[in-house]
Amino acid sequence: MESPQLTSGKNVVLNEPEATTVKQIIVMRHDLKMRRGKQIAQGAHASMAFLTSRLQNQASIGLNDFSAAEQSWILGSFAKVCVRCNSEEELMTLYDKAVELGLIVHLITDSGRTEFHGHPTRTCLAIGPDDASKIDQVTGHLELL
Repeated sequence: MESPQLTSGKNVVLNEPEATTVKQIIVMRHDLKMRRGKQIAQGAHASMAFLTSRLQNQASIGLNDFSAAEQSWILGSFAKVCVRCNSEEELMTLYDKAVELGLIVHLITDSGRTEFHGHPTRTCLAIGPDDASKIDQVTGHLELL
C-alpha cells in the first residue's frame, strides 16, 4: 500500500522531505515544559520570523531579495527540523554560534502573558533556511524534539 500524502488547502502535495541540502532548524527549549500547543505556536513564530522580519523592514519583498539557498527553500520542500535544547544558556550559546557562522537566526521571546507568570521568556529560535551542512555545525548534535 502506498504511503498517504498530506495536502495543503491549495492542493499542493506535501511529501515527507528527503535528504535535503537546504533546511531550517527550530530549536525549542525543553526545560520549560511548555504545553504542546505553546511549543507549536512558538516554533511557528520562529519559522515565520525569517519572512516577517523582512516584511517589517520593507513594504514588499520578492524572490530576488533572498539568497540562492533561501530561494531554493521557498520554492522547494521548505524542510524544517525541530530539535531541543535543555536551558536558556544552551539556547543562547546556539544563537551566538549561528551568528558567528553568519547564519540567519531568529530568537523568539514569549511575552509571558499566557504562560511564564508574566515574565518574558526566551523559548526557541530558528536557524536558516540555509545549507544543511552549515546549520549542522551548530545543531547537528541536538536531539529531535
